Formats: sequence, C-alpha cells, structure tokens
Amino acid sequence: MGQKIIRFSDLTGTHVEDDEDLVRIVVRQHPDLEDGPVEIEALSGELTAVEELALDLVTIELHRPGSDEPETVVLEADAFNRLASVGPMAEVLRAAKKAARTVPSQLVPAGAKERVNYASLEHAGRPHKGRTTDAEKQLVRQHLDEINERLAEEGVRTIELGNAEHVARYGLEDLARERGVTLG
Repeated sequence: MGQKIIRFSDLTGTHVEDDEDLVRIVVRQHPDLEDGPVEIEALSGELTAVEELALDLVTIELHRPGSDEPETVVLEADAFNRLASVGPMAEVLRAAKKAARTVPSQLVPAGAKERVNYASLEHAGRPHKGRTTDAEKQLVRQHLDEINERLAEEGVRTIELGNAEHVARYGLEDLARERGVTLG
C-alpha cells in the first residue's frame, strides 16, 4: 500500500502539482509574529510581485551617550539619505570607517536572552548592568590595556583610570596609583 502526500500553498491554498514550484519562506519579523521566526511555503508564481512590493530599507543603531544598549531603527532608504547634507549618502558611507562586527539580533531567537560571560577576555570591561564579578575585575586589572584596545575597536567606551566610577567598579585603585593617575 502506498501513500500520497498532497501539498497546498500556505498563502492561497492552491494545490501544489510539482514540489519544484514550491518556495520556502522564512518570516523573521511581522507585527503578528509572537514566538520568533516561522516557515511557510508558497508557489513561486504567487511571489512574482514580492520584488515590486519590496521597500528599500536601512537598519541603523543609535549608540547614545550614557546608554549601555543601542537603539535599532529601521527607516526607508530615501528618508535616511536625506539626512546627509554634506553630500550624497553614498559618498558619506564610502568615507565612513568600518564598524566593529556584532551579532545581529535576528540570529537570537525572540524571547531568548544571550548570556554573556563578562569574566572572559572577549567580553570583560564592556558596559553592562548588574554586578561586576571578582573574575571580571581581576581580568580587567591584569589586561587593562588589551581590553581597552578591544573596546576601542568595538566602538565602546574604554576603561579610564582617571574615572572614579571605573576605578571603583573594577578595583583599579592600585593600578591608578602605579601609573600616577589622579582620580577626577
């Protein structure tokens, strides 16, 4: 005895005659999406208007002073391009320095919290909420220059020996004295 699987388009309910005509669609963001990305299937002919309907969008991060987390903003490319008054946005972007690579938030499932180990050389010294562990403090004391170099490359604030808050947070009093830095 055999079985026959009959497939239908998730968009229109149309019967799928040939699996080669099926397109897998991953929906990553949608106002009605509640539990992260989902997959649907549709016939390729049903998607011909997708490219015509697509918008040219720009995703930017705003790193505001005093804020630990960037704000992500999505806007139309034309609106973003109008912000450049010194010349065309294409020239502004070509002249800009490369940003440090970050993990896109889309790769982290919705609702999931990415655990960061601040007691590792890879993450030590980054601004974060919560308690600074003894292990992170020790790493910062032992590798301050290396950590500051990494932080600067990432475009994150560096740890300053002249900053009383930084010195207290990471227990850098002895190091500041050794280097002759007075707290400001």
